[in-house]
Amino acid sequence: MAGNRAGEVRAESPVVVVANRLPVDQVTDPDGTSRWQRSPGGLVTALEPFVAGRGGAWVGWSGSAGEAPEPFESGGMSLVPVELTEDEVDRYYEGMSNASLWPLYHDVVEKPEYHRTWWDTYVQVNRRFADRAAEVAAEGAIVWVHDYQLQLVPALLRQRRPDLTIGFFLHIPFPPYELFTQLPWRTAIIEGLLGADLVGFQRPTAAANFVQLARRLHDLPARGNVIEYEGRSVAARAFPISIDVAAFDRLASSPEVLARASEIREELGNPEKIILGVDRLDYTKGIGVRLQAFEELLEDGILEAPQTVLVQVATPSRERVEHYVHMREQIEQQVGHINGVFGSIAGPAMHYFNQSMPREELAALYRVADVMLVTPYRDGMNLVAKEYVAARGDLGGTLVLSEFAGAAAELKQAFLVNPHDIAGVKNQLVRALRTEPAEGARRMRAMRRHLARNDLEHWASSFFDALLMQASGGQERAPEGAQA
Repeated sequence: MAGNRAGEVRAESPVVVVANRLPVDQVTDPDGTSRWQRSPGGLVTALEPFVAGRGGAWVGWSGSAGEAPEPFESGGMSLVPVELTEDEVDRYYEGMSNASLWPLYHDVVEKPEYHRTWWDTYVQVNRRFADRAAEVAAEGAIVWVHDYQLQLVPALLRQRRPDLTIGFFLHIPFPPYELFTQLPWRTAIIEGLLGADLVGFQRPTAAANFVQLARRLHDLPARGNVIEYEGRSVAARAFPISIDVAAFDRLASSPEVLARASEIREELGNPEKIILGVDRLDYTKGIGVRLQAFEELLEDGILEAPQTVLVQVATPSRERVEHYVHMREQIEQQVGHINGVFGSIAGPAMHYFNQSMPREELAALYRVADVMLVTPYRDGMNLVAKEYVAARGDLGGTLVLSEFAGAAAELKQAFLVNPHDIAGVKNQLVRALRTEPAEGARRMRAMRRHLARNDLEHWASSFFDALLMQASGGQERAPEGAQA
């Protein structure tokens, strides 16, 4: 999806995606020239088919502070960069989005901070995103806004362009009334989201939380999941996001990945069992929980190293934020302690990687892992769990999954755990390690069957169809070129 042709912003796009980031990253080649290349994220994979080839546009930040590049074409889409200054990145993104909203929406795992200057900048940036979307959208266009950084955009956009059909999707959890009402700007956020025709969430409980907040904070009438607001009906529904299951399955079954999986087991010293954790380095992911469970099982003599090893991949994240720096140091200390006590000349008990890994390497790790250990305290979905299941075309391996990840509602044959209960995590981990191959295959087959029916395309098309239906009052309607 590389593209470099700069040009005028297309003012007649029938489909517009608005997200914090553009679907491309700027990379510099060895010869010093820079170019745009397609981002690896799941959101890009899901939405590109709906935008590309329909004269669609994607509005987002380029990822670099300072003056925004000119709009340009890439992969069949018109990409419309939004400018963010260094100060705005600090206040809107690092501050309001990631130090206020992120911890609040994840059940206050870490204490949120609230600063008026952050909020003022959040409003200012949301207004800029809404302005850009209003400029590029055709008459009667469909605009799909994404995630917690842009919760004010739906209402701001509707004020500017009441002709538009507006959808919003929140990729992270949405908190209950008791938590959300801590937020000083709670009414403004709800009003912002009510600008959409359809507000999508990962889980039904999140949609119910939103409806309850609209009713109680704004005294609005609601029938089931539909809220009446300013003469319009606003629906709130769950659309659990997924992955490109078939593509990941193909990748994990390729001869190159299978060969690499064999190499990895050999490089790890051919252990009897490999436990794997793959996460972004974030306090919501419960990385410390699985390290503690593993350490206690070694202490108890139930597991022995290096016959059983734990591999933890922790992708660097938000390295400018103090909480994250401190957490990384704690995890590295914990890893060092485990290896110091339980490692031997034969090999360490744990292998820890604080780095990003290519998809091929991750697929090989999934393929070789006997147990995938996914223990977030709270997670909107957790696509790592789904990637692991998609990778296991051999029906091998078992999944241990936090009941507080959105994926737990779908992957019911996983060994579910409460990450706050270390004894419970230990018990389920041992069960998973000792599962008979036939039982493990039965569980994996059922989860793979569910994922095959509920893949990334199903998520995007079901949201798109529901948005069109909602905006037309139950009658199908789609502007030319925007059919789902």
